[in-house]
Amino acid sequence: MNRILLILTAATLAVPAARSQETNSRDAIDVQNARYNVLKSRRKVHPNQYYKKYDLSGLPEYKPGHKVYGTLRIWGLNYITDSNLGDYWKSAFIGYHPQAEIEWHTPTALVSVAGLITGVADIGTSRPITYDELLTFERVFGYPPLELTMATGSFNVQGWAPALAIFVHKDNPITRLTFRQIDGIFGAERDGGFVGVEWHPEYARGPEGNIRKWGQLGLTGEWADHDINFYGGGHRRHEQFVIEKKVLHGGTKWNERMHEYSNYARPDGTMSIALVQQIEDLEKDRYGIGYNSMAQVTPGIKPVAIAEKDGGPYVELTLDNVQNRTYPLISEEYFYINRRPGQPVDANVREFLRYALSRQGQDAVMRDGRFLPLTAEAAKEQLAKLE
Repeated sequence: MNRILLILTAATLAVPAARSQETNSRDAIDVQNARYNVLKSRRKVHPNQYYKKYDLSGLPEYKPGHKVYGTLRIWGLNYITDSNLGDYWKSAFIGYHPQAEIEWHTPTALVSVAGLITGVADIGTSRPITYDELLTFERVFGYPPLELTMATGSFNVQGWAPALAIFVHKDNPITRLTFRQIDGIFGAERDGGFVGVEWHPEYARGPEGNIRKWGQLGLTGEWADHDINFYGGGHRRHEQFVIEKKVLHGGTKWNERMHEYSNYARPDGTMSIALVQQIEDLEKDRYGIGYNSMAQVTPGIKPVAIAEKDGGPYVELTLDNVQNRTYPLISEEYFYINRRPGQPVDANVREFLRYALSRQGQDAVMRDGRFLPLTAEAAKEQLAKLE
């Protein structure tokens, strides 16, 4: 009997020789090299590990239903193999399927959909795919990829899809906001919004929905006439797309006075992260607001409670409220597969996904301590998509 071979390839990027620099660089290759250095320093290290254990007894137990033979090719998210999660999934799956082979190719989530489209990947792993990735897949195949939530994002582990916080200055009296109010602050009037690649004009709103003064949120006294200074995160990043999807109703028009940020490379090869730059400015501005994660929280700012609907319920950003998925701005990581509508999922692919979404698979997520395990309800909802 052949023993299973699982090949876990850590994020491998072609890294040219460092350039001689006297000043900070925004050159695209310099920034990518700095990103590589950041990822290398985090690999297999456990900053901000969660030692809290959650009751996963409600998740379905994994029992093999199909013996896996041959190779499963999984492309995409580097954070699976930058952490120990890939190793944990590997060792567990070996015990169930001794004649299988799994090849991980995980330089970046950006290769996930490309691998599926070109046929070199059986499973993609990624943050939420973008408009362009979805559009490309649909143009090639005539249907969307099947999306399954892999894990809930972290509470405060930078890089591992932390939940988004809405921060204000520590002196600000505001303690809670609704999605409608956040849309008014962050967004602008629009003619509609996108759901996937579909345009929905019913999500239009006019300029009367804009909120540009603190008094419009009920603040009085010295606050009432002060402009709201909006500090955006690093745009062209997944945080931007989470806000657009969940808060702006698929709209892409942002507050015209938004401050924008970008990563850059320092002369020593380290990276200045856009989200850190943003917080440095926000904590100096008494009248500022921005979105970021608890990985960047400082004593000069505070998160506010969030409600999806006017009137509440308002939910605080805590570890438990991220794991139980009641906090409205959680992030998620996903599996993507090419499944033609009405056709069964490939048996080998289905078997691996059944394992990863099972009690045993999500226990490995919890043991790794970066992403958070799915709730029983969320796991069962994803498993139903495989039927």
